[in-house]
Amino acid sequence: MQAADPLPAFRAGLFDGSLPPGVTARAADEAETRFAVYRNNVTHSLTRALARRYPVVERLVGPEFFAAMARLFLRDHPPRDPRLFLWGETFPAFLQGFRPLRDLPYLPDVARLEWMRGLAYHAADASPLQAEALTAAATAPQRFALTLHPSVQILRSRHAVVTIWQANQPGASAPERPIRADLAEDAMVLRNRADRVPVIALPSGEAAFLAALLRGDTLLMAAQAAEGADPGPLLAQLAHTGTITGLIERNAP
Repeated sequence: MQAADPLPAFRAGLFDGSLPPGVTARAADEAETRFAVYRNNVTHSLTRALARRYPVVERLVGPEFFAAMARLFLRDHPPRDPRLFLWGETFPAFLQGFRPLRDLPYLPDVARLEWMRGLAYHAADASPLQAEALTAAATAPQRFALTLHPSVQILRSRHAVVTIWQANQPGASAPERPIRADLAEDAMVLRNRADRVPVIALPSGEAAFLAALLRGDTLLMAAQAAEGADPGPLLAQLAHTGTITGLIERNAP
């Protein structure tokens, strides 16, 4: 008979406080204590990993509150993959339902913005489209859709996520006036040619245009979705950052 896999019980013991079967020590009463030390080290390491992924959230709630909250999150959402940069995707949803934070309704979207930045940083590489090809596509916008770099994402929020995120960066100056957290903002996240991941505030029309591009709409359809905004500046910005990577012909001439 094949022996049972000990890993699930060991993993459970790290997060639910139980002592896994087979964990022993020279003195029987030391096993629990020794495993608790190991459990605490793992919990601390994962808590700090989560804080590195969500530094603005930690700053907004404070390190002690964040550490306590992270332990609760870890109990129900332990890592399932050895690549820690893939862990924490469900943290914004956890914040959404965490009652002690009900007076900070903007916090889940701030977390979503931070998660997007991590995804953008680790996104696959892709070569920029040549300027000549983009110019040709612009002459027939009804025919072509754009392929954007895998790092490009958009967050459309009912809260001032960009302003809040920027105000909580290292070295940021204190805002001249209180932040109106209830003012809607749209954010574009991408990885530029210098491998940096800026957060760029977009007017509503440009955000609608970008959302249409990400859906795979043609340039003409995206422009029609832009609520009357001129998409030219955003297209220029995407070209400058090297995040327009290809063309897709949707409609043959």
